[in-house]
Amino acid sequence: MRFRLTLEYDGGPFVGWQRQDNGPSVQGALEAAIEKLSGERVTVTGAGRTDAGVHALGQVAHFDLEKTFPADKVRDALNHHLKPDPVVVLEAREAGADFHARFSATARHYLFRILNRRGAPALDKGRVWHVTAPLDAGAMHVAAQALVGHHDFSTFRAAECQAQSPVKTLDRLDVSRRADEIHIEASARSFLHHQIRSFAGTLKLVGEGKWRARDVAEALAARDRSRCGPVSPPDGLYLLRVDYL
Repeated sequence: MRFRLTLEYDGGPFVGWQRQDNGPSVQGALEAAIEKLSGERVTVTGAGRTDAGVHALGQVAHFDLEKTFPADKVRDALNHHLKPDPVVVLEAREAGADFHARFSATARHYLFRILNRRGAPALDKGRVWHVTAPLDAGAMHVAAQALVGHHDFSTFRAAECQAQSPVKTLDRLDVSRRADEIHIEASARSFLHHQIRSFAGTLKLVGEGKWRARDVAEALAARDRSRCGPVSPPDGLYLLRVDYL
């Protein structure tokens, strides 16, 4: 049986989605919980390999089992075995053999939260990027539109990115203010490593008045990593949802 999971997690305690030797991962926590349920060692495949400290409200993953279980039992049993890790299975359902959490995805949607006020976060520490300098969300949004479309995003790509090509199509990059927060919302079929965090750090410079919209466009056109603004911390980044046909 192939199962499809929709997951929510706090990325703070993890080294990222992917299983690694240097600390706990979301993938590893799920695989351990599945083994406790079924007695089977499996590999869980996620739609997005979120970095250390990056959160998810709608990550999607799949795995295969030899044994047969009702989907609701899989959800409830995994949630039991995942405790106390901050990972929750929101939904589990059977999937066809041709479903692949990563390669079947048609779009991924991310949110980046910036808390823009003098006072530090009391309740959302580790879940927002705290920026004390006043930011102009309108200017950030205008500058962000230069990044929308089909481009070579080498400027906004991490040096260790494993993607075969820096060319991607960015469908949406919107910036808006919600009271004390600035939200950056990005949508694309796929993203490069650190691409959204690179966007956030660069757009912060625009919000502070240190860069203008044309500086962002010129940085993109340069296709040079050294032209990127500072990469933001991971705290404010969330994988919101993944779309499939």
